[in-house]
Amino acid sequence: MSKKPNERARSRSTARLAAVQALYQMEMEGIPLARLLDEFHRHRLGQTIEDVAYADAEPAFFDDLVKGVEARREEIDAAVAQHLAAGWSLDRLDRPMRQILRCGAYELIARIDVPTAIVISEYVDVADAFYDKREKSFVNGLLDSVAKTVRS
Repeated sequence: MSKKPNERARSRSTARLAAVQALYQMEMEGIPLARLLDEFHRHRLGQTIEDVAYADAEPAFFDDLVKGVEARREEIDAAVAQHLAAGWSLDRLDRPMRQILRCGAYELIARIDVPTAIVISEYVDVADAFYDKREKSFVNGLLDSVAKTVRS
């Protein structure tokens, strides 16, 4: 039985947030990709941790985001970097922001099945979990610029 459209949208939203968190953890701790994916599947996605129930995430979509960002990091970073202000580099951004932009750029580059407006909106929502309005506007503008380059 397949999920209803709004359930699928919710599970993909959760997968996006989890992918950003997983990539952040990988960058911070240097955890190998296979171990990281296993940890998220077994202990986080849809699990209850310290009385907090984590929402179900679409596992295949989560895996695609994390693996795709890792496999295409050079291409993704170049796509993002070309839209940063003069004098800025990806390294100057804080780690959560880097992962949000990488995931969003990956979807824009590789997941043409997901409409541009949805990708941008979803990562603005992910940014909302970490940042204030200014940073959310930054995510919106930068991903919009990336989209115009990679999807035109």
